Amino acid sequence: MAEESRYADDPDTAEHFRRLLELPAGPARERLRAEVICAWLPMAHRLAARYRNRGETLEDLRQVAAIGLVNAVDRYDPAIGRAFAPFAVPTITGEIKRHFRDRMWSVHVPRRVQNLRNVVRLARAELAASGAPPSLARIAEHTGLSEEDVRQGSEALHGFSALSIDAETAADGGELLLADRLGAVDAAYDLVLDREAAKPGIHRLAEREKRVLYLRFFAGMTQSAIAAELGLSQMHVSRLITESCRRIRESAREHPTEQGALRAAQPM
Repeated sequence: MAEESRYADDPDTAEHFRRLLELPAGPARERLRAEVICAWLPMAHRLAARYRNRGETLEDLRQVAAIGLVNAVDRYDPAIGRAFAPFAVPTITGEIKRHFRDRMWSVHVPRRVQNLRNVVRLARAELAASGAPPSLARIAEHTGLSEEDVRQGSEALHGFSALSIDAETAADGGELLLADRLGAVDAAYDLVLDREAAKPGIHRLAEREKRVLYLRFFAGMTQSAIAAELGLSQMHVSRLITESCRRIRESAREHPTEQGALRAAQPM
């Protein structure tokens, strides 16, 4: 019996599928399998064409649809009694939808929000076609969604593709780029906890030891320069720095603030 076809040019491969079940693994079976796949490629391409203009090239969509077709051919069992086309269509479209869901989003978006995005996108197009402004409240009324769901779906419309940091953002056509509006982490923040952890130990030091640490770590002077300024030997300055840092570290352990504190008090 011929297979039921959705299109007049869909091939009749019922006999081919029956032979695939009978043939053992080998060159003959692979040739027949390839013949069946090629016969149904036009249907896969038609399904792929439904998803064009959504941020992916038609050629890539056809390749994804072909993967779905191969899966359908390998999984199809004619003994169940169902024609191949009704079995293959959801398999192929499912592969295409997974491609959009898993590969095309520049920003990770939960599946629920992706579905809201699709509903909102369709509603905006329908309202715009009817001449109605696609406001938040009107979309909610049109779709039966809550305004919060519409808001999430609307925000997800911008998560499908990312802007380049070189994209212009000034509304007046100026040269302000997106990168100019992005913040950056201040490296000095990493020292805040360290300095707070070191303070109790520093306060317990003698004035000469405080002076040595200041000249070494804040003024950036070498041990030899510090020794010359204070009338000490370089070896003495080295011992003062080592002993002072040890006492500061011990004080920090007695009064911990955060793990990793006191990097600023390490001898250099």
